[in-house]
Amino acid sequence: MSDISQALLRTRVIDSNRERKEKGLLRTRTKVTLDPEHTNSFEVDDLPYINFSSNDYLGLSRSDTVIDALQKGAQAFGVGSASSPLVVGYSQTHQQLEQVLCQATGHQSALLFSSGFCANNALMKTLFKHGDTVLADKLVHASVIDGLQDSGATLKRFIHNDVEAAAQHITKLAPCALVTESVFSMDGDIAPLVELSSLCQQHGMWLIVDDAHGFGVIGENGLGATALNGNIKIDAQVVTFGKALGGQGAAILGSHELIDYLVAHARHYIYSTALSPANAVAVRAAVDAIVKQPSLNEQLKQNIACFITACKAKNIRLTGSTTAIQPIIIGDSASTLAIAKRLKEHGFWVGAMRPPTVAQGSARLRVTLTTAHCTDDINAFVAVLADILQDA
Repeated sequence: MSDISQALLRTRVIDSNRERKEKGLLRTRTKVTLDPEHTNSFEVDDLPYINFSSNDYLGLSRSDTVIDALQKGAQAFGVGSASSPLVVGYSQTHQQLEQVLCQATGHQSALLFSSGFCANNALMKTLFKHGDTVLADKLVHASVIDGLQDSGATLKRFIHNDVEAAAQHITKLAPCALVTESVFSMDGDIAPLVELSSLCQQHGMWLIVDDAHGFGVIGENGLGATALNGNIKIDAQVVTFGKALGGQGAAILGSHELIDYLVAHARHYIYSTALSPANAVAVRAAVDAIVKQPSLNEQLKQNIACFITACKAKNIRLTGSTTAIQPIIIGDSASTLAIAKRLKEHGFWVGAMRPPTVAQGSARLRVTLTTAHCTDDINAFVAVLADILQDA
């Protein structure tokens, strides 16, 4: 590399970091020390915090049953798969998890990935190509957007959760598929899946649903988008294991033909080491727990209701979300960071979401509720938050 090239790259890195820092948008990592006794708390620099930013909605990452399954899986099959799925990395544990997921969702076939980002990206990048038009909700995840851009397809986006706007785009553009989330990760609202499914069936389009934040907590028995009331036909569904299931990895679910096509063409799948077999065993146990322990979802619903009630009593404006994701819109990035910092000074850890993760002017606290929270935690947090917002 020439001196000029090195200087250019150094300048690019330094200037970008400086610019983002000045705008309050520079992302950094935080090393936490987990508390083995309390599932919703941790320490940072020896200071304890109650965690209101976790996606472990049902507390299954600390479930004795799931942990035992992971340990037994590791003892039986090792801690890694040792190769890609198309070499010798695909085992009976992977196949069994795929079968369990198909039984839970009603799909014919499934394909496992090591993360939800990879699964979404692979599906979009592999399924679509130049000349296709794909319609997506304005707020779909970055992994969907990146995959569609890489595919060469034309991406058009409709107003968030607006079925009429989607219908107008369909009439004008005749897209081949519509992509949405079930529960939106930053807003916590639920897509009108019944109406969108009907619209897609009417126009002969595919409906693709990113069910990352829905599977485990919405639908009958918590089994996600396909288990919601109503006639919902989903052609491809992405389920991630790192949210309500408390594990790691993801799956694409669909027809035999779709999965066969992805096995043959999806570079993310072909050239990546397969999901750990021990993780597959643990996720299978987590799915089983969701079905057999409805009390988990009942506890989560109670905690969500407790939070909403407490916020109303303190005149804290919420967005109307009924899920575990409860955004509190602040607007300005600097103010959002300042409020999150003050909450940490009182022992509460909350995510401060800023652009480009959310739209300009909509920076927010992303409060997430889990089964691990108790009423005292929630009420104490809301009381402190109300005082801080009043001073802001």
